[in-house]
Amino acid sequence: MAAQGSVSGSSEPVAAPAGPPVAEPVEATTAGSPVAEPVEAPAAGSPVAEPVEATTARTAASTQPALGAVEIVHGEALDVARTLPDASFTLVYLDPPFNTGRTQERHAVSSRRADRPAGTIQADRAGAGSGPESADASDSSLNSAVGKAATGAREINHGFHGHRYERVRELLHAYDDRFDDYGDFLMPRLEEAWRLLADDGTLYLHLDYREAHYAKVMLDAVFGRDCFLNEIIWAYDYGAKPRTRWPTKHDTILVYVKTPGGHVFNVDDVEREPYMAPSLVSAAKRERGKLPTDVWWHTIVPTTGREKTGYPTQKPEGILRRIVQASSRPGDRVLDLFAGSGTTGAVAAALGRDALLVDVSPEAVRVMRQRLPHATVREG
Repeated sequence: MAAQGSVSGSSEPVAAPAGPPVAEPVEATTAGSPVAEPVEAPAAGSPVAEPVEATTARTAASTQPALGAVEIVHGEALDVARTLPDASFTLVYLDPPFNTGRTQERHAVSSRRADRPAGTIQADRAGAGSGPESADASDSSLNSAVGKAATGAREINHGFHGHRYERVRELLHAYDDRFDDYGDFLMPRLEEAWRLLADDGTLYLHLDYREAHYAKVMLDAVFGRDCFLNEIIWAYDYGAKPRTRWPTKHDTILVYVKTPGGHVFNVDDVEREPYMAPSLVSAAKRERGKLPTDVWWHTIVPTTGREKTGYPTQKPEGILRRIVQASSRPGDRVLDLFAGSGTTGAVAAALGRDALLVDVSPEAVRVMRQRLPHATVREG
């Protein structure tokens, strides 16, 4: 075969045909190393491959469900429930008052220079609840103290250069969590929850040790004993520990379904958790994790976390996320009649569910509006 640039049998040079220049290698190759072929520029109009990172990010975003709609209703739970149509919710979550026998409070702590004249106060306000019990709970029958504001204890401390600083603990919001007959309060709301559930729906009733056993008897009467699904224990380790008995560090969540065997339960959608004894299972199982049992170890809402709203005894998003993932589908409707700080709505919307949040407290509605700016609000 003739060498490039000449014709066989001729000694005269022949010009190379017109065409694109041949790309020269950028670096000289070492002896014996393979020579990289030049990369041709894409033709005009041809698609250009995106970086893997950009494609992955866009794919992940496209798999996220659209933000669900949220409606906030300012009204008493039972009154609002009676206006809603039958079988209109796949999931009902009720977190009523726990009948703790004490006042649940939200405080703000302000710090200021005690030796400054009036009008020059600089305060650092931080909401503080009273613990994990009865989170997001309120009702008209116990809100005689709602909206009450009072100045609490003052503490004077000395700081730099002899300045005196004053810490003021102010009561922002309180409700009286005491009932003469808790059953009379709870029973009609459970009956409404049963009516509002769709045939494939599930009720989660969140209480603690004080009333959970009475509530289970009432739920057996309303739903039927064959509709009982689970007793979930939410265990946490926070707060004071008495020295005369075992510390009480759990809440009880009773789970009932409208139709035995016909309820929604998305076992593959629930976030899995690590094995408690990982050395006893295979590497594949350790990697996948296990389905949570009916005992949920989960911290309360951290006092400085992004979730914290300052509303008394707010529930953590992790607990509600597990409930919403398991017992509803994207596009389903979720109801919370004691919405409090709006945790149910925040989680449901993020997972593509629509939520109806009801609360009688103006303070709760204010907190929810701030937390859920896309929500609509109406009077019930």
